[in-house]
Amino acid sequence: MKFNNLLIEEKESFIILTINRPEKLNALNKETVKELLEAFQTIQTRKEIKAVIITGTGEKAFVAGADIKEIAQLDGESGRDFSQGGSGVFRFIEKMSIPVIAAVNGFALGGGCELAMACHIRIASANAKFGQPEINLGIIPGYGGTQRFPRLIGRTNAFYYLLSGEMIDAQKALELGLIVELVEPNQLMTRAQEIAKALSDKSQIILKYILQSVDQGLNTDLDEALNIESRLFGEACKTEDMKEGTTAFIEKRKPVFKGS
Repeated sequence: MKFNNLLIEEKESFIILTINRPEKLNALNKETVKELLEAFQTIQTRKEIKAVIITGTGEKAFVAGADIKEIAQLDGESGRDFSQGGSGVFRFIEKMSIPVIAAVNGFALGGGCELAMACHIRIASANAKFGQPEINLGIIPGYGGTQRFPRLIGRTNAFYYLLSGEMIDAQKALELGLIVELVEPNQLMTRAQEIAKALSDKSQIILKYILQSVDQGLNTDLDEALNIESRLFGEACKTEDMKEGTTAFIEKRKPVFKGS
């Protein structure tokens, strides 16, 4: 895979995808969003890839936001299309059947924060800063910020940061549950790769069922969500990996999963 604004590094069982527009602090323009979709669509078809790490070039920014020059040209109709296009790409990432890990280095603002929130796991370096400052531009978040923020940090916190446009430093992001782990900048990618490798060793079919259960359950009421979980629990019980996992536990050995 070759792109103008993305770098792709393939490891044994996972891919590191780096947004590479350092002169623009890795801001998301239309071309970059399109390339993200193409990259993830391709990755989804490759059974040997078991996780994805997404990050930004340099230590200054994960993604500093969207391309403001592009946004400034929008009107009502093109603005709706712009939002729906980016939201569709981020929703595709969110619904991936393999884990996507955001390794957040520096600024993750606007579209960058929205991209990070669409990933399944978020870790950040100590210099990371999150936020949805769109209110200061006279717009609202358009790639899912008003929806994922309250789901992740709660309604009250989300209202404050959405309405104020205030940035969230890495320590506060950890306290709010926006990220799962905080590391020093020089350890960010090492730790992200450790997580990706650990996830690669798990049962891939069970990982997929967990991702599906959480995603589908969050979009319905609790009773239906529990039905979804029970259905997928039943599917898990039909797998060879379930037999291997339970047998290995009883035999006090490490399981060898085959993803089936």
